[in-house]
Order: sequence, then structure tokens, then C-alpha cells
Amino acid sequence: MPLSQEEIEAIVETMTIKQYKKGTVLLKEGQISTEAYFVLEGCVRQYYLVDGDEKTANFFTEEQWVISMQSFGEQKPSNHYLDCCMDCSLVVGNRDKEEYLYKRFPKLETVSRKVMEKVFAEQQERMSTYTTDTPEQRYLKILKSRPDLFQKIPQYQIASYIGVKPESLSRIRKRLLSK
Repeated sequence: MPLSQEEIEAIVETMTIKQYKKGTVLLKEGQISTEAYFVLEGCVRQYYLVDGDEKTANFFTEEQWVISMQSFGEQKPSNHYLDCCMDCSLVVGNRDKEEYLYKRFPKLETVSRKVMEKVFAEQQERMSTYTTDTPEQRYLKILKSRPDLFQKIPQYQIASYIGVKPESLSRIRKRLLSK
């Protein structure tokens, strides 16, 4: 949707760009999310703690939204963590700024809904791979669709992301190299 100059200026006025160091935790399990982020540079990881083990659910990189949907949207305690797995430059938004923009420019609520639909569709597609694909197929899909992750993310987090232990990821990689 094309935006008017006035809409663009209002968005820019409400934007806050912050720099975060690697290891910064943006959201902890049990906290209520008050902010949404847009990644300009870097990588944010979403993970769960299960019996003391970190289970990576997603990586958000350049030009992706980072929103704890249930926590931010419904003001419920988060069941996951968001942390910067490398130095990050993020646009930071909050509910008050969002509501202000929607009241001033109702069209932006439609734009926001379309963004959320896209985010939801991506999440749904990614989740379906855990039902339909083998770990090797998930690895190959990530290798093809998000090769940048392999330059930024430790292998044990990639393994967790595709749902295997690091040793299994090593076997998958070795098997693929031998083909």
C-alpha cells in the first residue's frame, strides 16, 4: 500500500532505533511484551527453555518483524525468550505509538494487519515443516532459503532450530557432503 508523505513522516517521528549488544535479552519467559521490533541489522533468536535446554524456535534477521504475538497482542506473560544473538540495530515500537498512528491514520491499521498476516503465514509454513519434513529436509530448506544464518549462528543453535542434537546435525551435514 502506498503511503502519503504525511503518513511516512508520522511513522518516522514515532520510530525509535536502538542498538543492542550480542547477548541482550529483549524478552524473558514470564514477562509481558511491551515492544515490537523490526530488524535493521543483526539477528534476534526466539527460544524456549525446556527442562533446562534451549529450544530455538526462530531467527529474525534483516527486514523481519520480531513480535511476541500472544504476549504483545494479548498482554499475557511470554512463554519464550527473545535475545540478540549478535549485535543488532532494531526499530522499536510500542502499543501507545501504534495506537496513536492508527487513530491518526486508519489506513495504517490495514497495513499493520497485512504485515501480521504475512508474519503469521511464514510462522505457519515453518511449523508445518515439523510435521511434514525430516530434519534433513528442514536443514536443506534453511540452507536454501536462509543461507545467511549459517554465517551468523552457531551450529548448535541451527541444530536446535531444525529439531535435532548437534551430533545429528553433524551426521546430516556429513551425509550430504558425501552425496
